[in-house]
Amino acid sequence: MKAPAFKVLVFGTTGQLAIELARRAPGGVTLTALGRDAADLTNPAACADAIAAADADIVINAAAYTAVDQAETDRDTAEAVNAEAPGAMAAACATRGLPFLHVSTDYVFDGSGSRPWREDDATAPLGVYGATKLDGERRIAAAGGAHVILRTAWVFSAHGKNFVKTMLRLGAEREALSVVADQRGGPTGAADIADALWAIAGAFRDGRGQSGIFHFAGAPTVSWADFAEAIFAASSLTRKPVVNRIPSAAYPTPARRPENSALDCSRIRETYGIEQPDWRKTLSQVIKEVEAGS
Repeated sequence: MKAPAFKVLVFGTTGQLAIELARRAPGGVTLTALGRDAADLTNPAACADAIAAADADIVINAAAYTAVDQAETDRDTAEAVNAEAPGAMAAACATRGLPFLHVSTDYVFDGSGSRPWREDDATAPLGVYGATKLDGERRIAAAGGAHVILRTAWVFSAHGKNFVKTMLRLGAEREALSVVADQRGGPTGAADIADALWAIAGAFRDGRGQSGIFHFAGAPTVSWADFAEAIFAASSLTRKPVVNRIPSAAYPTPARRPENSALDCSRIRETYGIEQPDWRKTLSQVIKEVEAGS
């Protein structure tokens, strides 16, 4: 049976996730995507107004301030985009009775321990980026409407700036690269996140949506150095660079990164039937797309 028509408002047009949401929209979906010109996330009231005026059945926020290091000295902007705007969006959605889907991050945790993080584990961000994303989560929940907060990690795609594209570029230029080996997580394809969001949106359309926080990240868990080696192995580079494994202390950054970014994804499987994706399959597809366009 053909799925009923479904109107979706998406905040974001040029980011990794926004692009994949548009590319992978299911049949029957009418998607309206708002870029900065139509909805400036540094102006939360304008975002709320856009929702109030929209002809939509559900709202997805695919936009965020993701410059982790820059956020350390630009807290006001990060707070506006990552916390105040999503809070205003969630409140506008609650007023209209629209489900609100939002993407958050593993950076809400401090990265301690070795087991994957569960949704109800204590949060303790290490920097401004994580703190503003956590504030956004709390504002969304406080709005009181139907909502899903999808925490993810290590996002990659053939678009924008990300680790995969950086490694492919540097791997073509250098014989060896130093990559951090004591931070571990689950690389997650933006396409897989988009598919998960569309599955959740469909559940709300069908009256099966359940509000809350859900973890969604790729498997298996690896280090950045492991991920780099997998990227080079899957690439068409004739000369594969050597990956020198280094500790985080050898690559200092303004913002501290969590050492353990692994996410337990059992809740989203049990609630929505969404399985944890194998990032190696998505990586192969992304590399083919990047190399075809280079």
